[in-house]
Amino acid sequence: MRQAPGPPPAAVTAGGVGGLAEAASALLAAPGLVVLTGGPGCGRSAALSALGDAFRGPVHAGGGLAMLRTVPAFALTRAVRVRLPVHDPALLAEAVRSRVRSGLLLLDDLQWADPLTLAALPAIAAHCRVAVALRTPYRLPGDLVAALRRAAAGWLPVPALEPAAAADLARRVAPALAPARVAEVVRRAGGVPLAVRALARHAASGADSPAAGPDEDQVAYAVAVALADLPRPARTAMAALGLLGRPAPAALLGAGTGELLAAGLVTRTVPPSGDVPGGDRAGAALDAPGAASSFGSAAAGGDASGGTSGGGEVAPVSPYVAEVAAGLLDSAQRAALHRRLAGLVPPREAVRHLAAAGDGPAAYALATAAARTATSGGERAELLLFACDLAQPPAGVVVEPAVRIAAARAALAAGRPRAAAQVVTATLGGQAAVLRGEALLQAGDPAAARDAVAPVPDDADPAVVAARDRVRLLTDLGTTPAGAAVTLPAVIARHGEPPAHPGLRAAVAAVRAARREPGWEYGLASAAAAAATAGDVLAARWSGWLLVETLAADGRLAEAAHTAGQAADACAADLAYGWQTRFLAARLWCTALRGDPERGTGVPDDVLRRAGDLTDRTLPPLARDYATAAAALLEADGGLLAPARARLAAAAPDPPGAGVLLDWVRREAAWLDGRPDQATAEPVAATGSGPPLVAGLRDITAHWAAHDAAGSAGAHPGAAGPAAEDGPGSVVPAVRETLAAWSSGAADGFTRAARLWRGIAVREEVRCLLAHGLHAGDRDRAVPVLLAAESLAERCGLVVLLGRVRRALRRHAVRRGPSGTGPSGTAGGSGELTGRERQVLRLVARGEPTRRIAGQLGISAETVETHIRAGMRKLGARTRTEAAARALEVLAG
Repeated sequence: MRQAPGPPPAAVTAGGVGGLAEAASALLAAPGLVVLTGGPGCGRSAALSALGDAFRGPVHAGGGLAMLRTVPAFALTRAVRVRLPVHDPALLAEAVRSRVRSGLLLLDDLQWADPLTLAALPAIAAHCRVAVALRTPYRLPGDLVAALRRAAAGWLPVPALEPAAAADLARRVAPALAPARVAEVVRRAGGVPLAVRALARHAASGADSPAAGPDEDQVAYAVAVALADLPRPARTAMAALGLLGRPAPAALLGAGTGELLAAGLVTRTVPPSGDVPGGDRAGAALDAPGAASSFGSAAAGGDASGGTSGGGEVAPVSPYVAEVAAGLLDSAQRAALHRRLAGLVPPREAVRHLAAAGDGPAAYALATAAARTATSGGERAELLLFACDLAQPPAGVVVEPAVRIAAARAALAAGRPRAAAQVVTATLGGQAAVLRGEALLQAGDPAAARDAVAPVPDDADPAVVAARDRVRLLTDLGTTPAGAAVTLPAVIARHGEPPAHPGLRAAVAAVRAARREPGWEYGLASAAAAAATAGDVLAARWSGWLLVETLAADGRLAEAAHTAGQAADACAADLAYGWQTRFLAARLWCTALRGDPERGTGVPDDVLRRAGDLTDRTLPPLARDYATAAAALLEADGGLLAPARARLAAAAPDPPGAGVLLDWVRREAAWLDGRPDQATAEPVAATGSGPPLVAGLRDITAHWAAHDAAGSAGAHPGAAGPAAEDGPGSVVPAVRETLAAWSSGAADGFTRAARLWRGIAVREEVRCLLAHGLHAGDRDRAVPVLLAAESLAERCGLVVLLGRVRRALRRHAVRRGPSGTGPSGTAGGSGELTGRERQVLRLVARGEPTRRIAGQLGISAETVETHIRAGMRKLGARTRTEAAARALEVLAG
């Protein structure tokens, strides 16, 4: 007697459809039955087809049809293409065996097969090789399914697509889809190939609404038909997962969980903490009164009765399938399910379910009550802003002024100034006016901020007047810093020294920090501490942000990165997403510009990945601009000039607050790309001079661009930038020394500047060493410094600068071998190309894009880019094309 089928072989889960076909072929080395199972759209038919293609011998393919499921032996008749006896299973089995013999019988869609076909399959499999595809869930007689299980040599689930394979499929279907949209498609599809294709096409169409319902979309219809074979409790549980949009405890979903687990439509995970996930109310369940299953177990031998036993969460294998399940509900059923979920989930989610059910007043009451007991600032802001949104149709709730003011204050503390500005108006009084002014100021609109606080009189509440004067002072600081210095004495005279109002004290410290008065660091830090003690979270975070920006502006990048990291952690604990991402982006910018001066290495690849991830999210504009600048600078320095250009082109042309920073990165990327004319283009008028460090770097880049345009290493272009004592970056010693060296053209000046850049920015240290080599008059002075620049650039992954250094070395007859393994002159080698690097560069030389290379080699696009950068560095190439050409020389040699 056959043993009951065990777990699927490792090859099934590791090799996808190909591995499944191999495992099934191995099981069918002798006569027997193999069942391939899986949910709608999982690729069962493709796996069955692959099995048939691999079989050496005659293949008889058939299958069931939904509309003809009552026709006896229809699935077998389609396969063998002759009329079969339909009155006796034994005669039917013998007739099929005589036709199939040593061939392979394939039956698709066994869930639509008639009972006679199912009864004959075990007898057929005793003499023939039989493979069938069975969709889960299904409605089949329990005794016939049990007989199939006893006869089966293997009962194999079709594995879901791995995320990388799903992403590759989405890109093939929609090549122009942005990485963030591809990731969202992969997340929603859950490894279901048909869902990946449908969602990718929908995303490529540019539609903002969810994917079409079952009446409009073929894929959704197939899913809906499959879900119709589930009992009501299971369909309700699946629809609940679709409405929740997240995993849920099995106990919450009720008895239908067992059917879903057995059908393979959901998976169960146990949280490490052992607590009930998501804070859902313990003991509550979604079970509909009197709902009992009238069907047999819908899948591969699972026990439907045990669905809610055990802890942990239940998550849909494909969120898209759960969305379709929710879409199958009519409006009344959907509203009723929303109301039931509102009584089972935490208040933060319950308010949305109540609103979706059409009960705006109940949602408003719950949101305002829950906000009073919220454990984090981010959660409080979310609840209050949602309560304010209920004023819009169709809810039409009347929102109290006190709730609007509380919502604006919470939103500002959470780093959501635009949302704060939308919920308060001047008609709500002086307190609302200053909150709106603060929000507009934080959003980068100082003129509108000044207008917002203008109606606040001098005889208003002292706290309101102090908040008004804060907005005015910071508006002056942002537009006319000299005007802020003039206004400051009057503010001090009115409110005292230091002002009692935490926000105004922080603004006074900001004016003094802008003037770099002695002790400005202590002033900002003490203002932040005082604000935190007084419970003014906004003033505390704003002071911390100003401290980070000022430290970075003065070239104190390590201190700025450390301060930003601490602030980001504190914001994360309070769920203040807007402020957290701002601090995280600033830390990444400081890290990208600084490198690792202590160890003389560049930044790790994960810094570029994290910066890129931030730019792909919905971020506050300032955070997105810092992250964009960091990612683009890293890409440009690493030789990925095309991605850097694309990233910068997608950024806002003149973002508030980060305009100078992005302007310099654009110029620097253009210079690295060999386009000096773009590096010296007229600046955007609104960007101004900017922070000292970045303004100084812009002047340095202008010198380099003018030097390149002059076309000679020894020719100095003259007025390529402002003199050292005149430029805004002169407050940074390394900038001042570098600009002075450019003005004088003295090689030793660049050496002194390089020493000053050590500990600040590795890339600028390399540039100064390169400039020394270009300006030195003889070989003996130039080559040692250039070799030091080469070593540092190579260790740091500064691919483009490394190429420029090596070109300078070649002018002094120090040449590299084409493979990068050693010099033909005097310098040391830089390492051989690895086998994978050679593979990648060979494909680059053929003109293959990164994504196609990744697909051919079975690696990620990020790994391909890493190999290209490594090859560029080893070959001393400035671009990937040049690296590919040099690699071909190596391979030919």
